[in-house]
Amino acid sequence: MADIKPFRAVRPRADLAAQVAALPYDVYSRQEAYEKVKEDAYSFLRIDRPETQFPKEYNMYAPEVYEKAAAMLQEMMTSGFLIEEEREAYYIYELVMHGRSQVGIGACASVDDYEHQIIRKHENTRAEKEADRIRHVDVCNAQTGPIFLAYRRKERIEEIVQEAMSKPPVYDFTAEDGVVHRLWIVDERGKVDCIRREFAQVKAIYIADGHHRCASAVRVSQMRRAACPGYTGEEEFNYFLSVLFPDDQLMVMDYNRVVKTLNGYSKEVFTEQISQAFDIMPMGSLPYRPQRKGEIGMYLRDVWYCLKIRKERYVGDPVEDLDVAILQKDILEPLLGIQDPKVDERIDFVGGIRGLEELVRRVHTDAEVAFAMYPTDIHELFAVSDAGKLMPPKSTWFEPKLRSGLLIHKIESITQIK
Repeated sequence: MADIKPFRAVRPRADLAAQVAALPYDVYSRQEAYEKVKEDAYSFLRIDRPETQFPKEYNMYAPEVYEKAAAMLQEMMTSGFLIEEEREAYYIYELVMHGRSQVGIGACASVDDYEHQIIRKHENTRAEKEADRIRHVDVCNAQTGPIFLAYRRKERIEEIVQEAMSKPPVYDFTAEDGVVHRLWIVDERGKVDCIRREFAQVKAIYIADGHHRCASAVRVSQMRRAACPGYTGEEEFNYFLSVLFPDDQLMVMDYNRVVKTLNGYSKEVFTEQISQAFDIMPMGSLPYRPQRKGEIGMYLRDVWYCLKIRKERYVGDPVEDLDVAILQKDILEPLLGIQDPKVDERIDFVGGIRGLEELVRRVHTDAEVAFAMYPTDIHELFAVSDAGKLMPPKSTWFEPKLRSGLLIHKIESITQIK
């Protein structure tokens, strides 16, 4: 079953944790990354986005850019800004957003489990997006951004977590976005062994967020294995940095859509066409948030509508019955002509963290219609993954985001394993 192992984390000195911790590298545009690192000399974003240390016109994928990341990481360790745990441990990581707490376990997950589908994905990755992180991990000999994993709750693990949290945390700070981050270390041998045994009974673990980071870490592991045919499987490169959350801890937010054109339809004809597959009800001018699965909010010409999916549209398939899939199948593709939402420039995706007001703003600026989705349930994600299927693009938005730089997993370099 699942092999979730403790590890010796490289992590910030306690007094620097708030300054070092950074949002994931891929939430920033290149310009935003430059502005962020200009404000904070300790931010781990400098290492995750090392092109910020070069002129803006510089090739961000040049070899020397990744070498700069490795050098900065080594410098932070040498200077004592980052320290390495003396013994293997698990790390209890709590995030509190808007008063709501969720608690996961920082650990290393097995590459073999990923390849054998014990760790299951729900979306495909793109090679060009993987390439950057492959180089970053390969040159730095470290995984710097944790993969967000989910599993079905186990009581004994929760007991150990709660016991650890009864003591003062190693880190306790509030980030600039208002999210509280706390960290505890579990390194007592008996508890460490118990957590690992409990995870060994878990039949399936699910990637909630970080598919490209995960695939990149796995690819680097494969490269290390090819370079060291006599590997034992115990080397650190056989594992990747993760934070694992029980299913009842997670909050999945809506992932909404805005479309820039009605594809030639008038409002009247468009709503008439929609009524062939949905019950459509005007809801007024105030933002309408869907109340349950099977409802979609639509903002069109200053009016909000509730679109109710009719029972006959459900076919008993974990993917086809997702609200986002039905929207694609019955509105986006046949009416608006959007065949592939991953590449079609007429559609844009808006994370639920931005609120429904962002949908209104977009329709008043550069779009014609917006769709507000009811959040995909975590168990819908599990069902899709268990069936070996993939979710439509942009089906889930997880908040709060894990910070990079709080836990770093070192892996052996090529020279170390030869």
